[in-house]
Amino acid sequence: MAVSLVMIGGSWGGAHAARTLLSRLSPGFRAPVVVVLHRAPDGDDVMLPRTLAGACPLRVADAEDKDVLEAGGVLVAPAGYHLLVENGTVALSIDEAVHFSRPSIDVAFETASHAYGEALAAVILSGANGDGAAGCERIVAGGGRVLVQDPATAERTEMPAAALLSCPQPELVGDPAALGDRLAEMAA
Repeated sequence: MAVSLVMIGGSWGGAHAARTLLSRLSPGFRAPVVVVLHRAPDGDDVMLPRTLAGACPLRVADAEDKDVLEAGGVLVAPAGYHLLVENGTVALSIDEAVHFSRPSIDVAFETASHAYGEALAAVILSGANGDGAAGCERIVAGGGRVLVQDPATAERTEMPAAALLSCPQPELVGDPAALGDRLAEMAA
C-alpha cells in the first residue's frame, strides 16, 4: 500500500536528524509529514520550524488545531501540546504529559495509526528516552511501517534502541540521510 502519511519522532539530537532527513525529500513528495520532537514547554521554539524549513524543500509550519494534512507539507508539533492525528487533520491537546513530554511521540503515533493504518510510515530518530516505542508497536500491529535510525548513528541511542526492542519488524535504516532516501522511495 502507498504511504499516505509520514510521522517522524525524536528528542535529544532529533532536530538535527530531522533536518537532515527532510533535506532528502523532493518538492514533489506525495505524503504529508508530521514531526514530533520533544520541545521545551516554556521555550520560544519558533526557530524549530524555521530551522527545518531551511533544509527542506517542502512547506514547514508549526501545527495549529484543525490544520489539514496536505501533500508537500510538514507540520511540526508545537511545544506544550500533544498532537493527535485524525482523518486528514490534526488536533492539539493539553492532556497530561506522557514520558515527561508534551508533545508525546507515543500519543501522536498511536492516533496516526488509528487514522491511517497500513498507509502510515513512521520514523524514530535520536532521543534519550523510550517515548515512541509503544506507538511504533501500535503502528506495526495496524499494518503500518516503522523505520528506525541506527542507534550507532544517533546522538542519543535510547529512543531508537527502545523502538527496536519493542516493535516487531522495524526496518533499521542507517543515518538520517538514508532514512530520508528510504521515505522518498516508499512515497514514490
